[in-house]
Amino acid sequence: MGSLWAMLKKGNTSSATAALGNAGLAIVKGLAAAYSGSGAMFASAMHSVADAVNQGFVFLGSVLAEKEPTRRFPTGFGRVINLFCMIAVIVVTVMAYETIREGLHLIKEPAHSSHFWVNFIILFLAIAVDGYVLVKAMKEIVHETRAEATGWGIIPAAFRNVGRAAPPTRLVFYEDIVATTGALLALIAVTVTQFTTFALLDGIATVMIGVLMIGVAFKVGYDNMVGLIGVAAPKEVEERVVRSIFADPDVTDINRLRIVQEGRFYHVECYVELRPGLTLAVADDIKYRIRDSVLTDPDISDVTMGILEDNGVSDWEARNVVEGT
Repeated sequence: MGSLWAMLKKGNTSSATAALGNAGLAIVKGLAAAYSGSGAMFASAMHSVADAVNQGFVFLGSVLAEKEPTRRFPTGFGRVINLFCMIAVIVVTVMAYETIREGLHLIKEPAHSSHFWVNFIILFLAIAVDGYVLVKAMKEIVHETRAEATGWGIIPAAFRNVGRAAPPTRLVFYEDIVATTGALLALIAVTVTQFTTFALLDGIATVMIGVLMIGVAFKVGYDNMVGLIGVAAPKEVEERVVRSIFADPDVTDINRLRIVQEGRFYHVECYVELRPGLTLAVADDIKYRIRDSVLTDPDISDVTMGILEDNGVSDWEARNVVEGT
Protein backbone atom coordinates (compact mmCIF):
# COMPACT_ATOMS: atom_id res chain seq x y z
CA MET A 1 0.00 0.00 0.00
CA GLY A 2 2.87 2.35 0.84
CA SER A 3 4.53 1.85 -2.56
CA LEU A 4 1.18 2.41 -4.33
CA TRP A 5 0.64 5.68 -2.48
CA ALA A 6 4.21 6.74 -3.30
CA MET A 7 3.52 6.12 -7.02
CA LEU A 8 0.21 8.01 -6.89
CA LYS A 9 1.94 11.01 -5.35
CA LYS A 10 4.23 11.14 -8.41
CA GLY A 11 1.22 11.52 -10.71
CA ASN A 12 0.32 14.79 -12.38
CA THR A 13 -1.48 16.94 -9.79
CA SER A 14 -3.25 19.12 -12.39
CA SER A 15 -4.98 16.12 -13.99
CA ALA A 16 -5.96 14.67 -10.58
CA THR A 17 -7.50 17.97 -9.46
CA ALA A 18 -9.26 18.41 -12.80
CA ALA A 19 -10.65 14.86 -12.77
CA LEU A 20 -12.20 15.28 -9.30
CA GLY A 21 -13.55 18.75 -10.05
CA ASN A 22 -15.09 17.76 -13.38
CA ALA A 23 -16.62 14.56 -11.97
CA GLY A 24 -18.54 16.64 -9.45
CA LEU A 25 -19.53 19.20 -12.08
CA ALA A 26 -20.67 16.50 -14.52
CA ILE A 27 -23.09 15.05 -11.94
CA VAL A 28 -24.53 18.45 -10.98
CA LYS A 29 -24.79 19.66 -14.60
CA GLY A 30 -26.36 16.39 -15.76
CA LEU A 31 -29.07 16.59 -13.10
CA ALA A 32 -29.68 20.25 -13.94
CA ALA A 33 -29.92 19.50 -17.70
CA ALA A 34 -32.45 16.70 -17.07
CA TYR A 35 -34.40 18.95 -14.69
CA SER A 36 -34.49 22.08 -16.86
CA GLY A 37 -34.24 20.76 -20.42
CA SER A 38 -31.44 23.20 -21.32
CA GLY A 39 -29.42 22.09 -24.35
CA ALA A 40 -26.49 24.32 -23.45
CA MET A 41 -26.45 22.79 -19.97
CA PHE A 42 -26.50 19.32 -21.56
CA ALA A 43 -23.52 20.26 -23.75
CA SER A 44 -21.64 21.61 -20.74
CA ALA A 45 -22.43 18.40 -18.83
CA MET A 46 -21.12 16.29 -21.72
CA HIS A 47 -17.92 18.29 -21.73
CA SER A 48 -17.49 17.81 -17.98
CA VAL A 49 -18.02 14.04 -18.38
CA ALA A 50 -15.40 13.96 -21.13
CA ASP A 51 -12.99 16.00 -19.01
CA ALA A 52 -13.47 13.83 -15.92
CA VAL A 53 -12.89 10.57 -17.84
CA ASN A 54 -9.96 12.01 -19.78
CA GLN A 55 -8.16 13.50 -16.88
CA GLY A 56 -8.69 10.37 -14.80
CA PHE A 57 -7.07 8.37 -17.62
CA VAL A 58 -4.29 10.90 -17.93
CA PHE A 59 -3.57 10.86 -14.19
CA LEU A 60 -3.30 7.06 -14.31
CA GLY A 61 -0.99 7.35 -17.30
CA SER A 62 1.18 9.93 -15.52
CA VAL A 63 1.55 7.51 -12.59
CA LEU A 64 2.57 4.61 -14.85
CA ALA A 65 4.97 6.88 -16.75
CA GLU A 66 6.96 7.37 -13.53
CA LYS A 67 7.86 3.67 -13.30
CA GLU A 68 11.56 2.92 -13.30
CA PRO A 69 13.12 1.49 -16.51
CA THR A 70 13.35 -2.30 -16.72
CA ARG A 71 15.51 -4.68 -18.76
CA ARG A 72 12.70 -5.07 -21.28
CA PHE A 73 11.95 -1.31 -21.40
CA PRO A 74 15.37 0.28 -20.86
CA THR A 75 14.31 3.85 -21.73
CA GLY A 76 11.49 3.81 -19.20
CA PHE A 77 7.74 4.33 -19.56
CA GLY A 78 7.64 8.04 -20.36
CA ARG A 79 5.66 7.63 -23.59
CA VAL A 80 2.87 5.75 -21.80
CA ILE A 81 1.38 9.13 -20.94
CA ASN A 82 1.13 9.97 -24.66
CA LEU A 83 -0.83 6.75 -25.22
CA PHE A 84 -3.26 7.58 -22.41
CA CYS A 85 -3.70 11.09 -23.80
CA MET A 86 -4.60 9.56 -27.18
CA ILE A 87 -7.33 7.52 -25.44
CA ALA A 88 -8.55 10.78 -23.92
CA VAL A 89 -8.73 12.30 -27.41
CA ILE A 90 -11.08 9.52 -28.53
CA VAL A 91 -13.36 10.19 -25.55
CA VAL A 92 -13.44 13.94 -26.30
CA THR A 93 -14.22 13.29 -29.97
CA VAL A 94 -17.18 11.01 -29.16
CA MET A 95 -18.54 13.50 -26.63
CA ALA A 96 -18.06 16.34 -29.13
CA TYR A 97 -20.05 14.42 -31.75
CA GLU A 98 -22.93 13.87 -29.31
CA THR A 99 -22.83 17.54 -28.29
CA ILE A 100 -22.92 18.84 -31.88
CA ARG A 101 -25.73 16.43 -32.76
CA GLU A 102 -27.77 17.65 -29.80
CA GLY A 103 -27.07 21.27 -30.79
CA LEU A 104 -28.24 20.73 -34.38
CA HIS A 105 -31.40 19.07 -33.04
CA LEU A 106 -32.08 22.10 -30.82
CA ILE A 107 -31.55 24.48 -33.76
CA LYS A 108 -34.16 22.56 -35.80
CA GLU A 109 -36.54 22.17 -32.87
CA PRO A 110 -35.81 24.82 -30.22
CA ALA A 111 -36.82 23.84 -26.70
CA HIS A 112 -37.70 26.29 -23.96
CA SER A 113 -35.71 25.49 -20.83
CA SER A 114 -37.05 26.11 -17.33
CA HIS A 115 -35.63 26.70 -13.84
CA PHE A 116 -33.41 29.58 -14.90
CA TRP A 117 -31.85 30.22 -11.50
CA VAL A 118 -30.83 26.56 -11.09
CA ASN A 119 -29.01 26.68 -14.42
CA PHE A 120 -27.51 30.09 -13.68
CA ILE A 121 -26.08 29.11 -10.28
CA ILE A 122 -24.68 25.79 -11.52
CA LEU A 123 -23.04 27.34 -14.59
CA PHE A 124 -21.59 30.15 -12.48
CA LEU A 125 -20.18 27.46 -10.15
CA ALA A 126 -18.79 25.61 -13.19
CA ILE A 127 -16.99 28.75 -14.39
CA ALA A 128 -15.47 29.18 -10.92
CA VAL A 129 -14.33 25.53 -10.64
CA ASP A 130 -13.02 25.27 -14.21
CA GLY A 131 -11.36 28.66 -13.84
CA TYR A 132 -9.61 27.49 -10.68
CA VAL A 133 -8.36 24.32 -12.42
CA LEU A 134 -7.21 26.41 -15.40
CA VAL A 135 -5.21 28.74 -13.14
CA LYS A 136 -3.69 25.69 -11.40
CA ALA A 137 -2.70 24.26 -14.81
CA MET A 138 -1.11 27.60 -15.75
CA LYS A 139 0.92 27.58 -12.54
CA GLU A 140 1.95 23.98 -13.26
CA ILE A 141 3.15 25.00 -16.75
CA VAL A 142 5.20 27.83 -15.28
CA HIS A 143 6.66 25.47 -12.67
CA GLU A 144 7.46 22.65 -15.14
CA THR A 145 9.09 24.95 -17.68
CA ARG A 146 10.83 26.99 -14.96
CA ALA A 147 9.48 30.21 -16.45
CA GLU A 148 9.87 33.24 -14.23
CA ALA A 149 6.36 34.61 -13.76
CA THR A 150 4.16 35.64 -10.86
CA GLY A 151 0.70 37.13 -10.42
CA TRP A 152 -1.05 38.01 -13.68
CA GLY A 153 2.21 37.25 -15.51
CA ILE A 154 1.51 33.51 -15.32
CA ILE A 155 -1.19 33.87 -18.01
CA PRO A 156 1.07 34.99 -20.90
CA ALA A 157 3.88 32.79 -19.54
CA ALA A 158 1.60 29.74 -19.65
CA PHE A 159 0.57 30.41 -23.26
CA ARG A 160 4.22 30.98 -24.29
CA ASN A 161 5.55 27.82 -22.63
CA VAL A 162 2.66 25.34 -22.86
CA GLY A 163 4.45 23.47 -25.67
CA ARG A 164 7.28 22.54 -23.26
CA ALA A 165 4.99 21.38 -20.44
CA ALA A 166 4.27 17.73 -19.63
CA PRO A 167 1.61 16.08 -21.86
CA PRO A 168 -0.98 15.75 -19.05
CA THR A 169 -0.53 19.39 -18.03
CA ARG A 170 -1.02 20.48 -21.65
CA LEU A 171 -4.18 18.38 -21.87
CA VAL A 172 -5.63 19.91 -18.69
CA PHE A 173 -4.71 23.41 -19.89
CA TYR A 174 -6.37 23.05 -23.30
CA GLU A 175 -9.43 21.23 -21.97
CA ASP A 176 -10.07 23.73 -19.20
CA ILE A 177 -9.80 26.66 -21.59
CA VAL A 178 -12.66 25.02 -23.49
CA ALA A 179 -14.47 24.03 -20.27
CA THR A 180 -14.40 27.59 -18.91
CA THR A 181 -15.33 29.07 -22.29
CA GLY A 182 -18.07 26.46 -22.75
CA ALA A 183 -19.59 27.16 -19.33
CA LEU A 184 -19.54 30.89 -20.12
CA LEU A 185 -21.24 30.27 -23.49
CA ALA A 186 -23.85 28.09 -21.78
CA LEU A 187 -24.47 30.79 -19.17
CA ILE A 188 -24.95 33.41 -21.89
CA ALA A 189 -27.31 31.08 -23.80
CA VAL A 190 -29.39 30.28 -20.71
CA THR A 191 -29.66 33.98 -19.81
CA VAL A 192 -30.53 35.17 -23.33
CA THR A 193 -33.15 32.47 -23.94
CA GLN A 194 -34.73 33.26 -20.56
CA PHE A 195 -35.19 36.98 -21.18
CA THR A 196 -35.64 37.08 -24.98
CA THR A 197 -37.43 35.09 -27.67
CA PHE A 198 -34.13 34.08 -29.33
CA ALA A 199 -34.50 30.37 -28.52
CA LEU A 200 -32.05 29.36 -31.27
CA LEU A 201 -29.11 30.56 -29.17
CA ASP A 202 -29.40 27.46 -26.97
CA GLY A 203 -28.69 25.20 -29.95
CA ILE A 204 -26.03 27.53 -31.39
CA ALA A 205 -24.14 27.62 -28.09
CA THR A 206 -24.37 23.82 -27.85
CA VAL A 207 -22.85 23.42 -31.33
CA MET A 208 -20.10 25.96 -30.51
CA ILE A 209 -19.13 24.01 -27.38
CA GLY A 210 -18.96 20.81 -29.45
CA VAL A 211 -16.75 22.52 -32.06
CA LEU A 212 -14.41 23.76 -29.31
CA MET A 213 -14.16 20.17 -28.04
CA ILE A 214 -13.22 19.00 -31.55
CA GLY A 215 -10.51 21.67 -31.65
CA VAL A 216 -9.04 20.42 -28.37
CA ALA A 217 -9.17 16.82 -29.61
CA PHE A 218 -7.19 17.68 -32.75
CA LYS A 219 -4.61 19.80 -30.90
CA VAL A 220 -4.01 17.27 -28.11
CA GLY A 221 -4.10 14.37 -30.58
CA TYR A 222 -1.43 15.97 -32.76
CA ASP A 223 0.83 16.80 -29.81
CA ASN A 224 0.68 13.26 -28.47
CA MET A 225 1.05 11.61 -31.88
CA VAL A 226 4.30 13.56 -32.24
CA GLY A 227 5.29 12.46 -28.73
CA LEU A 228 4.65 8.80 -29.54
CA ILE A 229 6.79 9.00 -32.69
CA GLY A 230 9.58 10.72 -30.76
CA VAL A 231 10.15 14.45 -30.94
CA ALA A 232 13.30 16.50 -30.48
CA ALA A 233 13.67 18.59 -27.33
CA PRO A 234 12.82 22.30 -27.47
CA LYS A 235 15.69 24.70 -28.16
CA GLU A 236 15.74 25.84 -24.52
CA VAL A 237 16.39 22.31 -23.25
CA GLU A 238 19.11 21.73 -25.85
CA GLU A 239 20.83 24.97 -24.86
CA ARG A 240 20.84 23.96 -21.19
CA VAL A 241 22.43 20.60 -22.03
CA VAL A 242 25.03 22.23 -24.28
CA ARG A 243 25.97 24.75 -21.58
CA SER A 244 26.32 21.95 -19.04
CA ILE A 245 28.63 19.97 -21.36
CA PHE A 246 30.83 22.92 -22.34
CA ALA A 247 31.12 23.96 -18.68
CA ASP A 248 33.58 21.10 -18.21
CA PRO A 249 37.13 22.40 -18.78
CA ASP A 250 38.25 19.22 -20.59
CA VAL A 251 35.53 19.40 -23.28
CA THR A 252 36.63 20.99 -26.55
CA ASP A 253 33.63 20.24 -28.79
CA ILE A 254 30.35 18.36 -29.21
CA ASN A 255 30.63 15.99 -32.12
CA ARG A 256 26.99 14.86 -32.09
CA LEU A 257 23.98 15.55 -29.89
CA ARG A 258 20.45 14.18 -29.96
CA ILE A 259 17.81 14.90 -27.30
CA VAL A 260 14.49 13.06 -27.56
CA GLN A 261 11.45 13.70 -25.43
CA GLU A 262 10.22 10.70 -23.43
CA GLY A 263 6.91 11.70 -21.85
CA ARG A 264 7.73 14.74 -19.73
CA PHE A 265 11.47 13.93 -19.57
CA TYR A 266 14.31 13.96 -22.11
CA HIS A 267 16.78 11.30 -23.20
CA VAL A 268 20.22 12.61 -24.23
CA GLU A 269 22.57 10.84 -26.65
CA CYS A 270 25.84 12.55 -27.49
CA TYR A 271 29.50 12.27 -28.45
CA VAL A 272 31.81 14.83 -26.86
CA GLU A 273 35.37 15.65 -27.86
CA LEU A 274 38.01 15.96 -25.16
CA ARG A 275 41.40 17.66 -25.22
CA PRO A 276 44.14 15.49 -26.78
CA GLY A 277 46.64 13.40 -24.83
CA LEU A 278 44.36 11.96 -22.13
CA THR A 279 44.68 8.33 -21.04
CA LEU A 280 41.62 6.12 -21.40
CA ALA A 281 41.14 5.95 -17.62
CA VAL A 282 41.21 9.74 -17.23
CA ALA A 283 38.93 10.26 -20.25
CA ASP A 284 36.48 7.74 -18.79
CA ASP A 285 36.38 9.63 -15.48
CA ILE A 286 35.74 12.87 -17.36
CA LYS A 287 32.88 11.27 -19.29
CA TYR A 288 31.11 10.22 -16.08
CA ARG A 289 31.71 13.66 -14.60
CA ILE A 290 30.05 15.33 -17.62
CA ARG A 291 27.18 12.83 -17.57
CA ASP A 292 26.52 13.47 -13.89
CA SER A 293 26.53 17.21 -14.55
CA VAL A 294 23.92 16.87 -17.32
CA LEU A 295 21.77 14.63 -15.10
CA THR A 296 21.50 17.40 -12.49
CA ASP A 297 18.91 18.96 -14.82
CA PRO A 298 15.55 17.72 -13.46
CA ASP A 299 14.15 17.41 -17.00
CA ILE A 300 16.84 14.91 -18.08
CA SER A 301 16.14 11.28 -17.20
CA ASP A 302 18.91 9.45 -19.05
CA VAL A 303 22.25 10.23 -20.72
CA THR A 304 24.12 8.01 -23.18
CA MET A 305 27.54 9.50 -23.87
CA GLY A 306 30.53 8.61 -25.99
CA ILE A 307 33.95 10.28 -25.94
CA LEU A 308 36.30 11.18 -28.78
CA GLU A 309 39.65 12.90 -29.04
CA ASP A 310 39.47 16.44 -30.42
CA ASN A 311 39.59 16.25 -34.24
CA GLY A 312 40.54 19.90 -34.67
CA VAL A 313 37.22 20.80 -36.32
CA SER A 314 34.49 22.80 -34.56
CA ASP A 315 31.68 20.35 -35.29
CA TRP A 316 29.08 21.95 -33.01
CA GLU A 317 29.75 25.43 -34.32
CA ALA A 318 29.67 24.20 -37.93
CA ARG A 319 26.38 22.39 -37.35
CA ASN A 320 24.75 25.52 -35.90
CA VAL A 321 25.91 27.59 -38.87
CA VAL A 322 24.40 25.07 -41.32
CA GLU A 323 21.10 24.86 -39.40
CA GLY A 324 20.89 28.63 -39.15
CA THR A 325 21.16 29.17 -42.90
